[in-house]
Amino acid sequence: MDQKLTADQPAADQPAADDRRSFLRTALAAGGTLAAARISLGDDPARPAAPAPAGSFRLVHMTDIHVQPELGAEAGLAAALAHAQLQKPDLIVTGGDSVMDVFEAKRGRAEELRKLLLGTLKRECSVPMQHTVGNHDILGWNKRRSGMDGSESDWGKKFACEMFGNARTWHTFDRGGWRFVCLDSVQPKGDGYVAYLDDEQYEWLKELLATTPRTTPVCVVSHVPILSLTTLTYGKARGRDKVGEDNVIVAGEMHTDATLLHELFKSAGNVRLCLSGHIHLLDRCAIDGVTYICDGAVSGSWWKGPLQGVREGFGVLDLRPDGSFDHRYETYGWTPRK
Repeated sequence: MDQKLTADQPAADQPAADDRRSFLRTALAAGGTLAAARISLGDDPARPAAPAPAGSFRLVHMTDIHVQPELGAEAGLAAALAHAQLQKPDLIVTGGDSVMDVFEAKRGRAEELRKLLLGTLKRECSVPMQHTVGNHDILGWNKRRSGMDGSESDWGKKFACEMFGNARTWHTFDRGGWRFVCLDSVQPKGDGYVAYLDDEQYEWLKELLATTPRTTPVCVVSHVPILSLTTLTYGKARGRDKVGEDNVIVAGEMHTDATLLHELFKSAGNVRLCLSGHIHLLDRCAIDGVTYICDGAVSGSWWKGPLQGVREGFGVLDLRPDGSFDHRYETYGWTPRK
């Protein structure tokens, strides 16, 4: 059912047990390591997990839910929430893209998705939640397809703020001896978007980290990965004609200010963990005392099954006040529907 990863020791090299299990192995350049979490499928998805170890705080990170009326996604979200609550978490944090898409949806569809998400969360979840904004949670930015012109009272990120009950698209809160920072990765570019922090948000983050004691561990949650190798394995492979050229990471698939942010985290000395989603794949890399985890997707391949061997699931983390933690990726036994 799960694979535990500790903050100090990445997953060991192991071959896949069968074709339902996938394991990505690679390494970063000097100074860092990467271990992609191996997914173990249990025989009893209803089996409750052991409670968090004494003195630790249990966090469930549920990203890329993409709830929609189609493909049984509402039932899938309910099943994921039920299994998440069996883990006995103190808090659930969503990682963005909670609805299938309002970025280019018509008004009626956007309202349907918001109602579906909020109704399911209210009905199925009794654990406190915090929310992160993803690109699919932003109303009507693709004006050509959405039919909106930007004058709508809840256009753009205001829709996401109202849906999640947040004053703005980034915020911070403290729990379990940790400081959590939920960022807004998504910035507009034409009818699309790119990933970075705008100037106001970057200065806010810089000040927040500078005024947070080094002894207070910080967990940063972003929708788009700040740093992840999944961006190199996701999507269509480049052809042989591109060999010898630079690798290109699409600006909407990883933060374009990744180096700047990593230097900020390293200088601050208190950022221990960065959680993300967006790619729907699973990896972990640790550099300069900061661990970056891309935590799969509740929806898998948008409710159509696993994506590159990564099953539908969510992250479970036991966080200790000294900044150490354990992480595992928990699947919940979802069978895709047609």
